[in-house]
Amino acid sequence: MSYKDRLRSTKATTEEGLSCSSDAQCCNNPCIESRDGDNVCLNCGMSFGRNLVGNERRAYTVEEVNKRRRTEPRWREFGPRTMLPNSKIDSKGRLINARGKTLFSRLSKIQNSLISSIERNFWEAKPKLKMLTSKMNIPEYIKETAWKIYSVVAKKKLTMGRSIDGFIAAALYAAIRVHEFPRLLEEVCEASMTPRRTVHRSLGMIVKEVLPELNLKYKPITAEQLVFRFGNDLGLPMETQKHAINMLVEASKNGLLRTGKDPKGLAASVIYMAAKAGNCRKTQAEVSEVAKVTEVTLRSRSKQIKSKLQ
Repeated sequence: MSYKDRLRSTKATTEEGLSCSSDAQCCNNPCIESRDGDNVCLNCGMSFGRNLVGNERRAYTVEEVNKRRRTEPRWREFGPRTMLPNSKIDSKGRLINARGKTLFSRLSKIQNSLISSIERNFWEAKPKLKMLTSKMNIPEYIKETAWKIYSVVAKKKLTMGRSIDGFIAAALYAAIRVHEFPRLLEEVCEASMTPRRTVHRSLGMIVKEVLPELNLKYKPITAEQLVFRFGNDLGLPMETQKHAINMLVEASKNGLLRTGKDPKGLAASVIYMAAKAGNCRKTQAEVSEVAKVTEVTLRSRSKQIKSKLQ
C-alpha cells in the first residue's frame, strides 16, 4: 500500500471514529468543526481531540498574504537591522566606559564603510516620503509612483549637493501630476516645509531627466479639476460647481485665453461668480484663501470671464 492510500485510510477511520464517538457522547445534532486546533461540536461544545498537524493554504495575492500574516517586520525597510549610535549610554541606560566607547566608535565606522551612499540616501528619504504622504492623505498608488521617481533620482545622483527634502517634495508632486490628483504645489511645499523655489528647481530636473526614462507624462493641472476641489472645500452644492464649470467652458469657447494664466485664479473666479449667482454667497476673502490666490487676481480674472460671457 502506498503512502497516499495509507493516509486516506487513516483519515477515513479517524472520521468514522469521530462520527461514532459523536453519536455516542455528543448531542442529538452534532456539528463538528476544527477551531483553534481542536475538533469541537458547535452545538454542545464537546471537544473530540486536537489537530496536531495542519496544512495551511498558500497565499497568492496581496490580500491573502496580509490576511494570513501573523508577524510584522520589526526593522526598517532599508538599512541594517542593528544600528550603532554615537551615544554615551547603552540599551539599559548605563554609562559606557572609555574602552566601550572606543569599541563602538570603531564598529560604527566599519558599519558605515560597508554601506553605499545610495542606501544612506534611501534611509533618510523613505521615512520622509512616508510622513509627507500620510500628512497630506495621499493614496498608496501615488506614493509608490513618487518612490519610483525618487529612486531614479538617487541612482542618477541628482541629489549630490542638493536638498533631499526638495527632491522628495518634487517627486511627490510629479507623481500627483502624473495621476492627475487635485493637489497644489503650495500644499506640498507647506506640508514638507520646503521653500517653493527649491521644490520648483528639483521638479524641473525631474520632468526633464527622470519622467521620460520612466515613460511617465507630466500633466499640468487644469482649472476644471480645481473647480470641484475648491467647491468641496467651500461646501458649495454640486449645482453651483456645475454652473461654474459651464461658465468656464463657455468663456473658453468665446475666446478666453488661458495661456500664461494660473488655473487657480480661473477656477477661483468662476467659483466666486457661480456662488454669487446662486443662493450660497462667498466673500472674495474666503475664495481667495481656499484657492491660495490674491483678491486682486480674483477680481481681474472675474472681469475677463464676464467679458467673454456676454
